[in-house]
Amino acid sequence: MTYGLYYWDGIQGRGEFVRLALEDAGADYIDVTREPGRGTREMMKLMESTAEPRIPFAPPFLRDGDQIISHVANILSYLGPRLGLAPKEEALRWFANGLQLTITDFIAEVHDTHHPIATSKYYEEQKVEAKDRAVEFVTNRIPKFLGYFERVLEQNPDGSGHAVGCSISYVDLSLFQVIEGLRYAFPKAMRHYERQYSELLKLHASVKARPNIAAYLASPRRLAFNENGIFRRYPELDIEP
Repeated sequence: MTYGLYYWDGIQGRGEFVRLALEDAGADYIDVTREPGRGTREMMKLMESTAEPRIPFAPPFLRDGDQIISHVANILSYLGPRLGLAPKEEALRWFANGLQLTITDFIAEVHDTHHPIATSKYYEEQKVEAKDRAVEFVTNRIPKFLGYFERVLEQNPDGSGHAVGCSISYVDLSLFQVIEGLRYAFPKAMRHYERQYSELLKLHASVKARPNIAAYLASPRRLAFNENGIFRRYPELDIEP
C-alpha cells in the first residue's frame, strides 16, 4: 500500500519529519501536493470536506488506505512500528512518543521566533517582537532543549548512541532535522553551542550517513530550507549567545 503524505508544497516544515522516516525506511509514498494534477487543492478539499467523518485540522497528515492520521508525533507513532523505526518494547515506544512530543514543543518555539504575535501577520509586521523573542530563544531555549536531548543520549542504558533503545528510531531522524534546521536558521548561535553537545552531533552525523538518507538529501525530493518554512534565516534574529 502506498502512503499519501499531505503537506504544503515548496517547504520542508513539519512535513519533513514524516518524510525522513518514510525515506529512511524506503517506504512507498506520494508527496501529494507535489503531484501534477493533484496539488494543494486536493489537500484542502479533504480538510474542508463536509462528508469525511475524520477530517484533519491542518497538515501534515498521512493517508494509509482509509485511515487518516494527523499531527507529526501521532503520524510517527503510527508509522514507527510499521517501518521498523520504533522499539518493540511498549515502555520504550511510549518514551519515544514523549520525546517526539518534546521535539514538537521545540519546533513550535522555533516558529515563534519569527511569528511571535500572529501567524496571520507577516514577519515584517512583528520584527521588533521577533527580535525580543529570538534573544530569549537563543539564550535560554536552545540550550534548554538541546541539553535535554544530549542527556537522553548520554543516559540511554543501551549505550547505543540512539535516543531510544539499541537501534535507529524516528526520534533520531527528527533530531537530525532539528540540528539541520537550527544550523540554517541560527548559524552563529549553533557555532557557539555545538561544542557542548557531542552526542547530538555524533547522532546527526550517523543519520546523515545512512544510505537512504544520504540518497534523499542529494535528490530533488529534499526541498531546500527557505523563508516560508518553520526554520527561517533572518540574520537579525541570529545572535551570539
